[in-house]
Amino acid sequence: MHPVAIAGSRLTLREFQVGDVDALLAIYGDPVVVQHLSFEPRTREQVEATVAHAIAAAQQDERLDYSLAAVLRNGKLVASARLAIDVGHPLQSSAQIGFALRGDQWGHGLGSETIGLLLRLGFEHLGVYRIWGARSPSNEASARTMAKMGLVEEGVMRGHLRLADGLWRDSVVHSILAPEWSP
Repeated sequence: MHPVAIAGSRLTLREFQVGDVDALLAIYGDPVVVQHLSFEPRTREQVEATVAHAIAAAQQDERLDYSLAAVLRNGKLVASARLAIDVGHPLQSSAQIGFALRGDQWGHGLGSETIGLLLRLGFEHLGVYRIWGARSPSNEASARTMAKMGLVEEGVMRGHLRLADGLWRDSVVHSILAPEWSP
């Protein structure tokens, strides 16, 4: 599916564009925003590479990576959103989601709307059966958001991510199946 353009009440998921680097840097370069993610704050060069990778992935014939910009109606990019088809899963019927929201937009329901749009993409447009996401055990806001959107906590993946300081972090997995989802 290309190009992706899925609109909600306040947000639209769309393909990344070269001009999105500064807005994405405001998210990925913020140490507070990335504290629960799988990476340290990113540099401008790293964000440029991320945007270039998202643009290239969108052009693939058999697209498996949907890294998207979440923008307000005024066009302001406020989040990155990703749905990645699980390669090797039977019939590619499972996908992982994730998102990162600008810190100044926290607490306004935009995280829930972003997840809702990713679920629409996966279930309605791509026909996956299972969508899952992983979070830091200390990210209680993400736990509440995923529960609000119908994702069920499955359990803990121990030692799932290696952090920059060399320590390992667990991840808590949440999922939702197509029959459980209601738009």
